[in-house]
Amino acid sequence: MKRTIFNEEHDMFRDSVRRFMQREIAPHVERWREAGACDPSAFSKAGEQGLLCMWAEEKYGGLGIDDFRFEQIVIEETIRHGDIGLFLSLHSRLVGPYIGHLGSAELKSRLLPKCISGETILGIAMTEPGAGSDLAGIKSRAVQDGDDWLLNGSKTFISNGINGGAFVVAARTVPDNPHGIGLFVVEGDMEGFSRGRNLKKMGLKTQDTAELFFDNVRVPAANVLGDPRKGFYNLMHHLAEERLISAAQEVAHAEVAFDLTKDFILERKAFGKPIGSFQNSRFVMAEMRTALDVTQSFIDQCVLLHNRGELSAELAAEAKLNCSELESKVMDACVQLHGGAGYMSEYRISHMFTDARVSRIYAGTSEIMKEIIARSIGLDERKLLDR
Repeated sequence: MKRTIFNEEHDMFRDSVRRFMQREIAPHVERWREAGACDPSAFSKAGEQGLLCMWAEEKYGGLGIDDFRFEQIVIEETIRHGDIGLFLSLHSRLVGPYIGHLGSAELKSRLLPKCISGETILGIAMTEPGAGSDLAGIKSRAVQDGDDWLLNGSKTFISNGINGGAFVVAARTVPDNPHGIGLFVVEGDMEGFSRGRNLKKMGLKTQDTAELFFDNVRVPAANVLGDPRKGFYNLMHHLAEERLISAAQEVAHAEVAFDLTKDFILERKAFGKPIGSFQNSRFVMAEMRTALDVTQSFIDQCVLLHNRGELSAELAAEAKLNCSELESKVMDACVQLHGGAGYMSEYRISHMFTDARVSRIYAGTSEIMKEIIARSIGLDERKLLDR
């Protein structure tokens, strides 16, 4: 289906991103998967290409482009020609804006140029061993000490955890208020900060995912993001974009799986004829094509709404729920159509299947997305039980 949200400038940008991914990323993906992390140079090369934090002002070295369609293109071309585990968008659009919108002038002038160039890789540290989607359950604490803050606690499942040079860390600042959370930028060379293991995962092998530890880390006032007691609300403000990024990744990933499978069933034969000639294969592919077109159209409209500042938390939850569930269904069907080959690691569809499984978990589980959507249509359990 022809997509209508892009113009000539977007098309030219897509061509340049595609060439970059084919030249600088694709040749290294298999090695990165085996190593359990990409080379940090992937970010510096992306920075040289102008693909990181494109929204940032020119005075920091950015392009001053805050049109999400450009990031959408980076997402799509990274997945098609690189690997879904290369989290450029986490760096650029999930973490970077916290610094750009909430950071002090000193922090922005010192850190943003390094983020834009890829010299400093960003991560966000929210998840704890006992608190996943439940931010109110965060136990890491920050206590004010003069103008500074002393940060203690641990985080787990942190993307870019090994390669990261700076992290936005959520910590409790008001003990008796579940929403009393602050956001602090911890840089890699700060005393008391350490990293644990590069965690072994089912999928996303090119993505380094680590434990982080904070032992009386002294965070200067310049590294506090916004009001240190209102970080919960700042996190909520950015969740819609996080879920849109996730949705864009998921539908792009499913689209690549569809194309790989189409090529496979046209070439591979069974009982003397192409697998694609069997009615079941044709019907399964027809159903996937329809679902992908419908979903892509929905996501493209969400992108336009987001550009206008009109993407609601509820609509972002719908996007994330729909895309993550569709991605899972497409991957399963594509592995099935590959037959035994789909179970072999030498075929890309095999690791795409395992890469996709986390989509229904991170950025808010499917169950959490359903709760948000249900409440938005007047089906709030608490209110209904109180009637």
